Amino acid sequence: MHSPLPFAALLFNAFVWGLAWWPFQRMHQAGLHPLWATACMYAVVLLALLAWRPGIVRQLRDHPGLWLLAVASGLNNVAFNWAVTIGDVVRVILLFYLMPAWAVLLAWRILGERPTPAALMRLALAFAGVVLVLLPQGTSAARLLHNLSLADGLALLGGFMFALTNVTLRRLHAVPGPARMATMFGGCMLMALATAGIGLHMGVVEPFPAIDSTWAITALVLAGLLMLGNWALQYGAARLAAGTTALVMLSEVLFASVSSALLGAATLNAQTLLGGALILLASLLAALPSRRGGTPAH
Repeated sequence: MHSPLPFAALLFNAFVWGLAWWPFQRMHQAGLHPLWATACMYAVVLLALLAWRPGIVRQLRDHPGLWLLAVASGLNNVAFNWAVTIGDVVRVILLFYLMPAWAVLLAWRILGERPTPAALMRLALAFAGVVLVLLPQGTSAARLLHNLSLADGLALLGGFMFALTNVTLRRLHAVPGPARMATMFGGCMLMALATAGIGLHMGVVEPFPAIDSTWAITALVLAGLLMLGNWALQYGAARLAAGTTALVMLSEVLFASVSSALLGAATLNAQTLLGGALILLASLLAALPSRRGGTPAH
């Protein structure tokens, strides 16, 4: 009988990210922009990791390809954290989960993996779902881009960067795991600081506020949970098939949808639910082949 611990670990990681929108919104209400919050939290996580494994710095110098991983994972977190703070949470999560569709295109371009007819079908399903999620009810497709908000754009960017992160991780599979993890944490911190600086100059990001116990304690607790979640993901993903991991991680959508609907941070209608169903169906179809014993389709 298989141990339930890997499944529980993955569910914990999905739970943390599915509910992460709430502390980000709470910190924002206390005066801390999500970009500053992201930079602070990942600085804490990175320092803890470097204190535990100081030799990681040498490994980072030996693998210059890690810079792409740092940028991709950093922008992934920046976009997602900002989007769930200012946007409709369910809508943001659904647009973010366009990631498997982006992965098909990126694997084709970066890894040379030509998409199969099944992959192209999933691509069409996912993009049809996005149209339904973004399109205002009762309007034509010509109004699609007119309804695009900053949160929508950030969610789409986050999903694209998440796909690029996954493809880059596959390309850097020979690099030691701790070095990749430190790169991702460092990238999150640096990209958040860089984006916050640009946003501050443009007037779209508030200055870093005075220390407040509300956001400071929330940031520390969330940083600890994100670190535990990352370790749980590493533990679970290393012991389960890739397709099984992808299926379990889709529970993040359920955690985010239920919590945000109960707390009034999301609006659900039939068109959004249908679009979300198409996006999630594309993700499920991408994961199912490896669950049956094969490898994930691309």
